[in-house]
Amino acid sequence: MSRRVLVAPAPLREIEFTYGPILRGAGYAIEYPPRDHVFTEQQMSVPELLAQLPGCVASLAGSEPYTREVIAKAAEAGLKVIARAGVGYDAVDLQAATDHGVAVCYAPGTNQEAVAEHVFLLMLALARKLREQDTEIRAGLWPRRAVGNLRGKTLGVIGLGRIGKAVARRAIPFDLKVIATEIAPDHAFAAAHNVTFVPLEQLLRESDVVTLHVPKTPLTKNIINKDTLALMKPSAFLLNTARGGIVHEKDLHDALVAKTIAGAGLDVYEVEPPKTNPLFGLDSVVLTAHTAGVDQQSRQDMARVPAQAIVKLLAGEWPEEWVVNAQVKEKFFARL
Repeated sequence: MSRRVLVAPAPLREIEFTYGPILRGAGYAIEYPPRDHVFTEQQMSVPELLAQLPGCVASLAGSEPYTREVIAKAAEAGLKVIARAGVGYDAVDLQAATDHGVAVCYAPGTNQEAVAEHVFLLMLALARKLREQDTEIRAGLWPRRAVGNLRGKTLGVIGLGRIGKAVARRAIPFDLKVIATEIAPDHAFAAAHNVTFVPLEQLLRESDVVTLHVPKTPLTKNIINKDTLALMKPSAFLLNTARGGIVHEKDLHDALVAKTIAGAGLDVYEVEPPKTNPLFGLDSVVLTAHTAGVDQQSRQDMARVPAQAIVKLLAGEWPEEWVVNAQVKEKFFARL
């Protein structure tokens, strides 16, 4: 069996101390993307994966595209594990991985605190007009006027999973009323943290801030669109730190231009990295570069867990809490 592991996200090279001892301690050699990626932070493309991944037994993966073609060729050459350094795995063709006996892992529970902090960054920046004040002061003006507040407002959380719960916990000291919609509601958590479950339409109508914390699935794609935006208050803010594609960006742009909502805080986009986007020209939008879940601590945690998953799986263990495609188990072990 090959002992090579591709560490695909070039920026992870900076924190090799987190995962390197785990992989090398188990006898695996680490490979990195082409050297220019270290400086550009550009993710590997399909041709680059097709060139470099075959011959590797595992990939400590980022957001590079693990298509059926990539997985088929790499699996034929010995790939057995794709372990994502993050909590999403939409860049991996799960069915293709399962068909070829490749286990796909992720790192749950590693970045919810980071995302929750970022939510409040965006929320406060919008409410207290941080962007406008910064711009005007740099232009020689002195915009000392009343700004918005959070206390006493209603925060609507769409998706009360790990991240949504971390946001709800932080809402308490801000004196925010929290309402939520969730397909698998945790009533014990809600009772302990004064969260009220409501239907989506009611949440949109009542919230002063709506924050999204759902995965991108066929059910959630474009869940925020012209119809759902029309339900929101004209004074409300929308935050998306979840996934691009959950929000229909043209509809959001139209709503902001028409002032049917007051502003938006966006960390994720339909196309990443985005070259152009009409939303970027609006003063009512605060933008960050898909960094919500990647602070220094969470990045280390998200790199360590997939390395542990790779070592465990290739040693014949089954870390069920980290494996996404559980149905691959029998086929996976047959390939070891």
